[in-house]
Amino acid sequence: MGKELIESSTKAKEIFQNANDILGFDIAKIMFEGSDEDLKQTKVTQPAIFIHSVAMAFSSESFSPDMVAGHSLGEFSALVSSRALDFESGLGLVYKRALAMQKACETVPGTMAAILGLDDKLVDEICQSVTEGIVVAANYNCPGQLVISGSLKGVEIACEKLKQAGAKRALVLPVGGAFHSPLMKPAEEELRAAIDATNFHQPVCAVYQNVTSNAHRDPKEIKVNLIKQLTAPVRWTESVRNMVNDGASAFVECGPGKVLQGLVKKITSDSEVMSI
Repeated sequence: MGKELIESSTKAKEIFQNANDILGFDIAKIMFEGSDEDLKQTKVTQPAIFIHSVAMAFSSESFSPDMVAGHSLGEFSALVSSRALDFESGLGLVYKRALAMQKACETVPGTMAAILGLDDKLVDEICQSVTEGIVVAANYNCPGQLVISGSLKGVEIACEKLKQAGAKRALVLPVGGAFHSPLMKPAEEELRAAIDATNFHQPVCAVYQNVTSNAHRDPKEIKVNLIKQLTAPVRWTESVRNMVNDGASAFVECGPGKVLQGLVKKITSDSEVMSI
């Protein structure tokens, strides 16, 4: 994971070496040579994706975004790309976020499920109708694709109701917890202190944040929204639409995969979508 980057970019190599020093262990070796199980370790997964995304962005000399956005964890690499956060601070926060989320998952079991083929509003209404357990809309990914999150019982009941309402699929995801739901409140509180203690800068371009889906440039606003992110939904569909309304015509995905490119194409078919 990411090995091809350091072979082609001196800047990427520096980022990986810096990451090892910051984390205090050789994450680059795990990323390059580790097994799938190694990469699934809590302390590895989120930092690895963050490092890969930032290294991919900064390995391109032509990378100069007019606006940025990131899906969930990706918001941290978007903030680094916009210079609102330096790499060292961003990686430190991502590592603390991963450990805090894992602790919350172990304290209160939860899960998530992908709902396909229903209107967002109907999914919201059905989630709100569940009285046993907790279940909320977590990721508004694209039209017809929404992820719900909550307690095991709450998600189970919601899935049954959503199937009855006509969902093409209500698929429980292989995740370790109820991300972007009230069950992440302990992690949010833990991360709040770290974010408050971190120095954020004025970004060089607008940052479209998950919590509001709107453009932000004020470091204080960015901090507040980043703290809320763990328990609030990812408003990706609205974020992409707002970026298009504000002039975006081409989207570049930086990271290990092409999932966001697929989502963006479903949200705005007229825009150019690519990876570096």
